Amino acid sequence: MEVRLANPRGFCAGVDRAIEIVERALELHGAPVYVLHEIVHNTHVVSDLSSRGVKFVDTLEEVPSGSVTIFSAHGVSDEVVRSAERRGLKIIDATSPRVTKVHLQAQQYRAKGNHVILIGHPGHPEVEGTRGRIEGPVTVLSTVEEVERLVIADPERLAYVTQTTLSIDDTREVIEALVRRFPAIKGPELKDICYATQNRQNAVKQLADEGLDVLLVIGSKNSSNSNRLAELGARKGVRSYLIDNAREIRGEWLEAARKIGVTAGASAPEGLVRQVIERLKELGVDDVQEMQGAPEGVEFKLPEELAR
Repeated sequence: MEVRLANPRGFCAGVDRAIEIVERALELHGAPVYVLHEIVHNTHVVSDLSSRGVKFVDTLEEVPSGSVTIFSAHGVSDEVVRSAERRGLKIIDATSPRVTKVHLQAQQYRAKGNHVILIGHPGHPEVEGTRGRIEGPVTVLSTVEEVERLVIADPERLAYVTQTTLSIDDTREVIEALVRRFPAIKGPELKDICYATQNRQNAVKQLADEGLDVLLVIGSKNSSNSNRLAELGARKGVRSYLIDNAREIRGEWLEAARKIGVTAGASAPEGLVRQVIERLKELGVDDVQEMQGAPEGVEFKLPEELAR
């Protein structure tokens, strides 16, 4: 058996930045540091930070007044920001700059009188945060069928933005359906959609085209982009499994397999990849090769209060 490692894989620049923000906050302020929701959607990352004094909370009411409080990479609504300020919390914003850009785009569309459509998954923290940054009604949808049922009062004043953890491929059909029904609709350029999600999906496509028998995607069950990678592998005809760690690999998955692909979602650390490779070697893999991939040189600045 041989393993082909996807490239790029794992942490993107937004995740790197969010985790570094939490670690620096611990160094500067000491434990406990509070984080609203999971800083990124990965159980290993959350567990590691929890062991070092980070407390993850679902609501601001769980945070003692005056405490250091970090907003996750997915972003939060205006009301959450106001609530934190009223309670005197020391706010550090770890929202991904890509998400912040979507917030600004949506606000600009709304300021010009457009009804805003948000292409994404209802209930996802990023979607809820973005919805809460826009004054007035917002329509959240994720399928062509929802587009076909859409009723808009003024089709000439319509704009869309997208959840950043969806790729160009994930949103293409929905955007095309919107443009067909509402030719005057406005939207961001394709380059504004998250590069990391698309790059990781392109790597999986390339692996699948090389004749994989099995694809292992390292990522947590609540990670949107990790789920999309596993779904993409399945659509390409490859038996695909989403795993949180090496312990979840089952020997029967590899029976009669000659070529195994391994990738990791944008919130999964490289250490988990190494553990998976070691486990696969125990199960009979004797050759590990890394595919060529587009380099990612993107870096995001830290908030000023931590950069100093």
